[in-house]
Amino acid sequence: MKKILLLFIIFPTLALAGSDDIKKSGFLKKPISTKVDKLEIIEPKNKIIIIFNHGQSSNDSKKKDKCTWIGNVRNMASLIGQKVNGKEIMVYNFCTNHLEGDQMLEKYPLWHKKYVGPYKGKHKLEKRVDANIKLIEQLVSMGVPKKQIIVTGHSCGGLMTLMLFAKHPNAAGGGISFNQACFGKISKKYKAAKVGPEAALESFKKKKPGPSVVRQSQIDEIKRSKNLPLLAFTHPKDSYEGLLSDWLDEIPGLERIIISEDYTINGQKCFKEHSNEKEPVKDGHRMDHATCFQYYNPKILDYISSRI
Repeated sequence: MKKILLLFIIFPTLALAGSDDIKKSGFLKKPISTKVDKLEIIEPKNKIIIIFNHGQSSNDSKKKDKCTWIGNVRNMASLIGQKVNGKEIMVYNFCTNHLEGDQMLEKYPLWHKKYVGPYKGKHKLEKRVDANIKLIEQLVSMGVPKKQIIVTGHSCGGLMTLMLFAKHPNAAGGGISFNQACFGKISKKYKAAKVGPEAALESFKKKKPGPSVVRQSQIDEIKRSKNLPLLAFTHPKDSYEGLLSDWLDEIPGLERIIISEDYTINGQKCFKEHSNEKEPVKDGHRMDHATCFQYYNPKILDYISSRI
């Protein structure tokens, strides 16, 4: 008993580990919890379904039993129950981390030092696109009008959202990307603030030629879109793609919103909320997790209103 008590005193976070984890797909509750509701919809024609796509801890490999956590979806959950044009919002957390890119089955996976391309088969993000399309089709078959489905995502889920509408422009009513990224902390690691975006990307290409080519091919496909009426939130202090996101400005129809220049929004210091504490935001990549980000809820609701 003494040993167990001592372990708890030295490592108190071990007792809380995983307490915020949401491991299953389903409709989020309000107030937010780790439990989700089944895919059941009453009066589907009077509902707006926001599909939320999580980020990834790895670019192309599968991670079983890993989906998201309360802090990641808290702001999306704050929209639950609100009405837009008389339609009520529901938020569906979509877990797809069990998917794996085809290159992972090859001798040299995408991030192997000897991998130089070309990519064989479908990348994990492409498979997540396919999974979202199937979910949208299922929702439509249940009676939800397609225009009342909004696809959203954070980080890798944000990049996937952009990819989905580039490939399937009429798949749903609209889409929102939050801090799109899926290839590591390129902006910070390759010192984009000091050397500039082009030099940072060149260094990334020299260090990781294979992933660099895949990243650019995904961006190029998005940029070929003739009209992409989406919202995309970015932050310059995002360690992943913060200073490498100007390409979004080249996409017709897309509205890019720079969240802020620091870790405040509208003069309010930003914190991430966990089950038992608040933590100051120290990376712009997490700004859409901070409760201060709800400042943008009216903007998000206005966007949804314009799309349904």
